[in-house]
Amino acid sequence: MQLTLCSEVIRELDFPAMCRFAARVGYDGLELAPMVLSREPHLLPAAKRAEARKIAADNGIAITGLYCLMHAPAGLSITSADPATRALTLEVIERLCDLCASLGGKYLVHGSSQYRQLDPADPAGGRARGIEAFAHAAKCAAAAGVTYLVEPLRPSRTGFINTVAEAVEVIDAIGSPALKTMLDCCSASESESVPLTDVLDRWLPTGKIAHLHCNDANQRGPGQGELRFSEIVAALKRGGFNGVIGVEPFVYEPDGPTCAARAVGYLRGVMEAAR
Repeated sequence: MQLTLCSEVIRELDFPAMCRFAARVGYDGLELAPMVLSREPHLLPAAKRAEARKIAADNGIAITGLYCLMHAPAGLSITSADPATRALTLEVIERLCDLCASLGGKYLVHGSSQYRQLDPADPAGGRARGIEAFAHAAKCAAAAGVTYLVEPLRPSRTGFINTVAEAVEVIDAIGSPALKTMLDCCSASESESVPLTDVLDRWLPTGKIAHLHCNDANQRGPGQGELRFSEIVAALKRGGFNGVIGVEPFVYEPDGPTCAARAVGYLRGVMEAAR
């Protein structure tokens, strides 16, 4: 299992500094928000992509994947009925799959709760459009040789796909091996009706869960709350998980870099103890 740092945790740093920091404190990779590279990351030229990949490699860090996909450019939504918004969103999804592959990434995490809201006047239509967008993403991901991950998010953030079971229902309906789901510990603590270890024991053997975001139910980093990550890591081992674990706290105590450094040390210790 590899540990990757979600770039928003250290968003005050520029991209080269992010790479240096993540490598120096012990991460295997950086999970990158595309907006770090450009306000229009889907249009990033090939030369800039190659430069970013080289910067990461020169600093001894991999770009494991992309997340915060819908934050740039402005005006995206997978559930909107507006034709222009929908056309731009689908174009961005396709281009971000290609961007991920060109940066050496293996997956894209589709969370972005504010860009998948359901209109109370047409929730069924919004869900249908969202599922169609994920079907489009699956085709684009397959063509680019990457995996597109549907991230279940807590109900306080969105009404569209809150649990792993709901994500799997969408994935099964689309039927593409390039489309999978993941577990965000903070969101799952709110949305799942059983302990996180039970969720992992249920779904890891199916191969549907391909990624994990480590954060506590209190939105702080792993080890800064009540979630027992030793039990979560044990469940990952039982399920044969050998993928990437992302560190993604939302509350940084005392600050982002310190939180990131503490989290990698804590998780390395937990993983070592589980051997």
